[in-house]
Amino acid sequence: MKSQHKFFGHALVLALIVLGTVSITDSNVGQAKPVPAKPAPSQSQEEPPPVRMGLEPKAMEILKAASNRLAAARTMNFTAVTTYESPSRLGTPIAYTTTSNVTLQRPDKLRVITLGDGPATEFYYNGKTITAFAPVENLVAIAPAPSSIDAVMKTIYDSAAIYFPFTDLIVSDPYKDMAEGLILAFYIGQSKQVGGTTTDMVAFANNDVFIQAWIGTEDKLPRRLRAVYRTDAAGLRHQLDFSNWQLDIPVAVDAFRTTKASSAKPIPFANPQARPQGAKPPVKGSSSQGN
Repeated sequence: MKSQHKFFGHALVLALIVLGTVSITDSNVGQAKPVPAKPAPSQSQEEPPPVRMGLEPKAMEILKAASNRLAAARTMNFTAVTTYESPSRLGTPIAYTTTSNVTLQRPDKLRVITLGDGPATEFYYNGKTITAFAPVENLVAIAPAPSSIDAVMKTIYDSAAIYFPFTDLIVSDPYKDMAEGLILAFYIGQSKQVGGTTTDMVAFANNDVFIQAWIGTEDKLPRRLRAVYRTDAAGLRHQLDFSNWQLDIPVAVDAFRTTKASSAKPIPFANPQARPQGAKPPVKGSSSQGN
């Protein structure tokens, strides 16, 4: 879990200072006399009190209940819609959206089909191999797999820079991932506007990320997560919306493999941003970087 411990919105303070005079008529002199405006009331220069860090028990109980519900599920289907911001040429954020349909079977099977504002991708883990397939480009990367979903998440990130924003929810112990390093957690209240159900809103943060979560009051399933990262000077927001939850339902045996990639062009399972061994960095000032 990564973000900063400040709220997503900032209060907008509008100070209106009126400089001028008001005229009245003096019957004795017969001309207008300027009357100075009354001075504005003095404003306190005291700074607001510092934020009191701490972990409210009610907030932690809600996070724990959600984590336990997810960890106990042997199979899981859900849809995750990710909305993330990226700076435009003017600096103002532009929002992009991806949709991932996720199927999981513990401890060693996972399928993630992703569409949206970017290349379509398909990811399969069947307990023995990892397959990353790009259907539009007809490219496929296949690699041997470790023996658990937790280990696969680390492997694909370290070796190929693949990261799923919902990773903390599908590992074997979601609470451990969410609670690690927490410095702040508090209960906000209830909402009936997210996910078509009543949710409990909680906020929690560590030294990297601030997250607001909407979690089903009855079923304890996440419906929305919003995050802002402390190191992001622009305060760009990342949002995950969850729907179509199905837990502990039968999953087809062939759900975690694909035949569509059999005719695709094989490519190495590696970080696409990594330079080939022996390659030289681009010359400073060259036009190798596009806009």
